[in-house]
Amino acid sequence: MDKGEQTSLIRRLRKAEWRGRLRAYALIAPLFVFVALSFLLPLGSVLLNSVYDPVVPEGLPRTLRALAEWNGPRDQVPPEPVYAALAQDLKEAARAEKSGPMGGRLNIEETGLRSVFMRAARRVSAQEQGPWAPFFESADPAWAKPAIWGTIRNLESPEHALFFLSAVDMKRQSDGAVVRQSEEQRIHVTIYFRTLGVALTVTLACLALGFPIAYLLAHLKDKTANMLLILVLLPFWTSLLVRTTAWVVVLQKEGVVNALLQSLGIIAEPLPLIFNRFGVVVAMTHILLPFTILPLYSVMRQIPASYVRAARSLGASPSLAFWRVYLPQCVPGLSAGALLVFILSLGYYITPALVGGATDQLISHFIADNIGRSLNWGLASALSSILLAAVLVLYWAYDRVADVSNVRLG
Repeated sequence: MDKGEQTSLIRRLRKAEWRGRLRAYALIAPLFVFVALSFLLPLGSVLLNSVYDPVVPEGLPRTLRALAEWNGPRDQVPPEPVYAALAQDLKEAARAEKSGPMGGRLNIEETGLRSVFMRAARRVSAQEQGPWAPFFESADPAWAKPAIWGTIRNLESPEHALFFLSAVDMKRQSDGAVVRQSEEQRIHVTIYFRTLGVALTVTLACLALGFPIAYLLAHLKDKTANMLLILVLLPFWTSLLVRTTAWVVVLQKEGVVNALLQSLGIIAEPLPLIFNRFGVVVAMTHILLPFTILPLYSVMRQIPASYVRAARSLGASPSLAFWRVYLPQCVPGLSAGALLVFILSLGYYITPALVGGATDQLISHFIADNIGRSLNWGLASALSSILLAAVLVLYWAYDRVADVSNVRLG
């Protein structure tokens, strides 16, 4: 083969490889689009909402420019030109019906500012000309104090970290200083630790219950194991809401558990088994238990029984053969089950909401509350972003300790 033919052959091979790559990309394109639309796009929106907040900068552009030109100390009230700029902005906001969102945004930073802002916005349309400083002061004395102006200046940029500060129980005061929230408002850090604690407890409970069940299934005859495996999979065929509601019936004061214990004479009064942390852990453990059993069962089925017999024949006791030979081979299944249960537990919402008390709600409840009731999407996005970052950090630490490449789901 001469050099020309060799070059031609190389070109044809490269074209064939390129066509193969294009064909492969075309096959995965629908999946990529689906993942982008269902996961990456919402995730990007959450991250953007946590740092991007254009409500006040877009609604009060003249006011913010006047404040920047004045650039006075935050412990002083601005001069007349700033009040005049505010009046023009409020008139335009009233025509565009944007006063409500701006008042709501200011109220998130300082409770009570919405009524102050809306009162001035309603009155300013009837006022043709200044002086504007006395007009706003007569509308509400808060306009004669530096605090409200400091809050507006804190929101002068559409990109800020105020939502993240609130998510870690901090805030920026009207004077620009970053301080901790008041004692009664420091809830988010406690909720994060509560969520991690519940997730860890549920994970340990699932491992403690799932390991013997998976061991039993793995060492039974195939026909019997398959029949019992159907019972493990049966909860997946029932709605999560139905399973959680069933635990309400079982654990309530007049429920099955308390009635049985009282009939046996073990207790005289019903035990508080629901609307507390115990009920949350029990219900979540029951719901998430199959996610531990299935990976463990898959791994245990592939461990040759001859390994343990060989260890016994070499003089190892049954317990030593289990701990030194059998259990280390179960680590991939243990890792997969623990990882699945822990991550799923972090985002649980329905079960704690139904069987938990006021002090047992997890971070997902407060994310949903900020979206649905408080309409504070920025704080909800910041809470979600911190939860995502915590999961990634924990996953990285888990990988360093347990090596995720050894995890096997089936």
